[in-house]
Amino acid sequence: MPAPHGHVPITHEPAWLRRTLIALAMLYLVLFLLVPLASIFYEAFHQGLAVYWAAITDPDALAAIRLTLLAAAISLPLNAVFGLAAAWATTRFDFYGKSLLLTLVDLPFSVSPVIAGLALVLVYGANGWIGGWLQSHGLQVIFAVPGIVLATVFTTFAFVARELIPLMQQQGSGEEEAARLLGASGWQLFWRVTLPNIKWALLYGLILGNARAMGEFGAVSIVSGHIRGATNTMPLHIEVVYNEYQFAAAFAVSSLLALLALLTLVLKYAVERVHARRQAQATHA
Repeated sequence: MPAPHGHVPITHEPAWLRRTLIALAMLYLVLFLLVPLASIFYEAFHQGLAVYWAAITDPDALAAIRLTLLAAAISLPLNAVFGLAAAWATTRFDFYGKSLLLTLVDLPFSVSPVIAGLALVLVYGANGWIGGWLQSHGLQVIFAVPGIVLATVFTTFAFVARELIPLMQQQGSGEEEAARLLGASGWQLFWRVTLPNIKWALLYGLILGNARAMGEFGAVSIVSGHIRGATNTMPLHIEVVYNEYQFAAAFAVSSLLALLALLTLVLKYAVERVHARRQAQATHA
């Protein structure tokens, strides 16, 4: 098909090559994403709604669901605060160790979650650097909820920062400097200038971090102790019941976790659509 008048095609590959690449991408998605997800929902429901409902309302399953949501709910505001602070510091100030801070922000992406869990045990465990002192003062971190929250925060804190830093670097500090010259205070500067400019990237980073928080397995598995009804999150509960050959229960909770992930994707898509529409309206205004 000829290109529209005035439109310059990016590539000149033949149509058969374009169709082949699209077909390969779709085949990959079907085989490695859609089919596995569909099989999980099939296995979860094929024994009937009664079995499914009994599996997700089991006391251990409910405890795992509550703990997963609690860890995600605590990690989100912490990640927002850290992401904003890291992005502001690295894009608005020059200081010694700035490159080191940027490198450390990427640490969760490069370090295995299992290693992160082991590191937390070495620091906060009963025989760790400060774990013994904490336990002597009545605070247990490892094999308890605080350890799970720490592991979740460690594996998710970079998402917000990595969304904000490139955007704030691109935007520059011109608007903040103008607002400061007009007499805006620090809080007014943040709430009325900076936050409106970065709110979509902040929300996008929180959505991605929340998805990772709910599905985190490696680090949480190390620090949790696998105490049923107490320190098992949804991924850990799925592993336990699957290893006990309770396949209906495993697939039921897996389908619930998959639903949460799909809701996250829908929310992400909605945020992107609204952002794109707002940008289009601003462009035409």
